[in-house]
Amino acid sequence: MALRHRLIGTVMRLAFRITRPRTIGVRAVVLDHMDRIALVRHTYIDQWYLPGGGVNRGESISAALTRELSEELALRDPHIERVLGAYHSRNEAKDDHIIIFVVRVLSNGDELIPNVDVNEIEEARWFALDQVPSSLSPATARRIAEYRAGLTGAGQW
Repeated sequence: MALRHRLIGTVMRLAFRITRPRTIGVRAVVLDHMDRIALVRHTYIDQWYLPGGGVNRGESISAALTRELSEELALRDPHIERVLGAYHSRNEAKDDHIIIFVVRVLSNGDELIPNVDVNEIEEARWFALDQVPSSLSPATARRIAEYRAGLTGAGQW
């Protein structure tokens, strides 16, 4: 399954280089009642990331965030506290805009269980903010540092 997802990811990156699409995405700093952060590892890329994904055509940003958190973490009715920042990325030959939210989950158990109907998440776990894995994506590390410093971010991803 992971090999298939990696191949699909490679094909999509090649298509992005040809079409150069403009996209919008959402991600979230998801915190539980113990101030732990939820991070995910995908089947098609390495490193740990904030949960989230693309906004579909005709979908609102808040609806996309709710959908992505449901798909990746099986979370229902997350409480959006605020926007952490808005960023621009030219990675993967896309013109990508990413909105990062701070989300609180007050009644979740200790274990995160990715939605079984979505095969893109290899692992999802809670981490103490001062004990996140060293294998974070660089952008994820920057967003967590901004959150911990109380900053509202903008600019380059």
